[in-house]
Amino acid sequence: MHRDPAHPWTVAELARAGSVSRPVLATRFKNAVGRGPHEYLTARRIELAAERLRQGEGTVASIAHSVGYGSDSALSTVFKRVMGTSPRDDYRGHPSTEAADLF
Repeated sequence: MHRDPAHPWTVAELARAGSVSRPVLATRFKNAVGRGPHEYLTARRIELAAERLRQGEGTVASIAHSVGYGSDSALSTVFKRVMGTSPRDDYRGHPSTEAADLF
């Protein structure tokens, strides 16, 4: 997930990679990380997007695609839910908040 956050990861795919069943993967992942695989991936994607936005590394649409969202509106919806603000807001001068801390 870290090497390719934009990949459309599924629990089944992750379980196959780990040679375990989906329920076993989900349980082990939650025990090790503190949240399920999809929650973790969402937090990671939003954290990456926020960092790229703060650094001015592209448009909202290009950043959305780079972290696994099909459009800027898809990123905006999740970003707003997780971060409490729109990705179009200026992050300069705002304290850094890691998305992982918000779940």
